[in-house]
Amino acid sequence: MILPQAVFIDRDGTIGGNDTVIFPGEFQMYPYVKESLIELKESGNLILSFTNQPAISKGEVTKEEYEAELKQFGFDKVYLCPHQHHERCQCRKPSTGMLLQASQDNNLDLEECVVIGDRWTDMVAAQDAGCIKILVKTGAGEETFYQYQNQAFFGKWAEVSPDFIASDFREAVHWILSKQS
Repeated sequence: MILPQAVFIDRDGTIGGNDTVIFPGEFQMYPYVKESLIELKESGNLILSFTNQPAISKGEVTKEEYEAELKQFGFDKVYLCPHQHHERCQCRKPSTGMLLQASQDNNLDLEECVVIGDRWTDMVAAQDAGCIKILVKTGAGEETFYQYQNQAFFGKWAEVSPDFIASDFREAVHWILSKQS
């Protein structure tokens, strides 16, 4: 793999927090995430957020608060779905809407992009868009990995296999950097 055109990164459970939503200002990144984001940027990677945040549509927090936080963390651009599951939008993961929008906005070939996430919804969206898939075992990732190992997924979800399984975000980044030539 040469330099990916972009790395899409989930927020909750992937770079910090836990398997629940934590609002901006209360969110704590995992150890070494900040340094790993800097390593990605310094190697020339475009860093994009890829996150479902339904609290926005509930009026509990604003899109601008998430965008400011993620840009402060080092993200180049923010792609987030503000909708709740029942709204049936095209952007909420596992749909590919955020990836397709980012592809259009940034002239990306999604087959040359990487998705890092802790949930199967991240992996399904990445698979459907043709991206390289990295599952991290933080947040909901340990349970997701357990279900994957025990073939607990059915239908379309069972057809997805991560390209790499990392113990944490730092390991995911090191894998990406080791593949760049």
